[in-house]
Amino acid sequence: MILKFLRLLKILRVVVQHGLDEIAISGFDKPRISRLLDTVFFWRDLSTPRGVRLRMALEELGPIFVKFGQVLSTRADLIPADIVVELARLQDRVPPFDSDLAIAQIERSLGAHPEQLFARFERVPVASASIAQVHFATLKDGTEVAVKVLRPGMKRLIDEDVALMRLAADWVSRLWPDSKRLKPKEVVAEFDKYLHDELDLMREAANASQLRRNFAESRLLLVPEMYWDYCSSNVIVMERMYGIPVSQIDRLLEAGVDLKKLSSDGVEIFFTQVFRDGFFHADMHPGNILVSIDPATFGRYIALDFGIVGTLNDYDKDYLSQNFLAFFRRDYKRVAEAHIESGWAPKETRIDELEAAVRACCEPIFDRPLKDISFGQVLLRLFQTSRRFNVEVQPQLVLLQKTLLNIEGLGRTLDPDLDLWKTAKPYLERWMGEQVGWRGLVERLKAEAPRYSHILPALPRLVHHALSVAGEPDRGRNELLEQLLQEQRRTNRMLSFFVYLAGAFAIGVVGLQAWLRWHGAY
Repeated sequence: MILKFLRLLKILRVVVQHGLDEIAISGFDKPRISRLLDTVFFWRDLSTPRGVRLRMALEELGPIFVKFGQVLSTRADLIPADIVVELARLQDRVPPFDSDLAIAQIERSLGAHPEQLFARFERVPVASASIAQVHFATLKDGTEVAVKVLRPGMKRLIDEDVALMRLAADWVSRLWPDSKRLKPKEVVAEFDKYLHDELDLMREAANASQLRRNFAESRLLLVPEMYWDYCSSNVIVMERMYGIPVSQIDRLLEAGVDLKKLSSDGVEIFFTQVFRDGFFHADMHPGNILVSIDPATFGRYIALDFGIVGTLNDYDKDYLSQNFLAFFRRDYKRVAEAHIESGWAPKETRIDELEAAVRACCEPIFDRPLKDISFGQVLLRLFQTSRRFNVEVQPQLVLLQKTLLNIEGLGRTLDPDLDLWKTAKPYLERWMGEQVGWRGLVERLKAEAPRYSHILPALPRLVHHALSVAGEPDRGRNELLEQLLQEQRRTNRMLSFFVYLAGAFAIGVVGLQAWLRWHGAY
């Protein structure tokens, strides 16, 4: 508790010191209360531009706040340009830690000094992010590689911040009536999981390997190869990738890259990851994306930094695809029905009312170019609508929502005229056709064939066992059922007695008639 209190004091100190109180969420204007604070804290120097002060504050507060700044840097439609420029520096220009610490980390993790492991090792890092920093090196066989080294002491810092987030989530759960729908504790737990996943670089290497395998035949995306002999939880070594950062538009144009195609390719890559694979890169800010200018792979995306990935199961993919297609077709009734069928909205929700509310949120955005649409405002209106209808926030889709915001920011950067809906609709329709048509049925049968090969030979034995069990009396029946069964048995015995008696009487009558005929009585 003392550590939490000290961390909270540090956060308040940084906020005051850098004058973050003067930055209001709506419009980043200077509110009245800041004037009072300026009088109270007359000693602070706020002559530095606000964007610089915000960036410095986030860097001082640590990795969670840096991650928050990275997300904000992609929202040029919501945040003033001077702040976006500064926050963009958080993507790969966070102040590096001492190279001697990096070398010591490599030696502990891989069991040898970099001079013994590599033919060449660059002490000066080429990039530094919130979780780790990267050094270029060359293997003994001449292969050029990138060495990623985890920042020392990261787990303790993240644990402290997540503890504060849990405390805040607990306060929200107790004090805010809307907290049950928003699930703040579950959201914090999900965020905590993904942050700690980033601390295990072996997990990141495995994520990269999976994504590389998924796009092995693709002409849209390149993923570096991992060199497993040089990988550990604190250090990983991967193929060095050459390209232009996707945010450097002038260099891309100079190299002859088609930005319109690049923007549409980005949309297809995203939907392929989500709906085909259910496995997507969930940290797609511009600092993690390059564009290849090599003649053999010209114009392809290059993905970097795989610490955060998202996964979706078949149910999530089916639900999301139905909603996307319903949005694209403006079938708002189907959107409302899907929300209720999935349990996201209460069963008693009136479909027509939810349909009308969704239509009011989404109809204004269609038939307009991306540059004229503020998805931030659309999301805000959808949030207000969901609160009205008690729609629950789904923690497992938080990463997907974050990635969608990153895709929007990237789309605006590359092609302000990109129509996201028209670009994505054909792909989703094709995907749905493959899932629900004959092709999808055949693919699912192929996938299940190994299981069927084991089940079918044992099917007669399983059926016999099931029938045997079904024939056994249920020992757990209640007393009333037992009484009813006993009564049924008595009734059956009485019926049997009368049946036998009637049968004997009938036999006696027939026998008597036969005897009389035999003796000439008739």
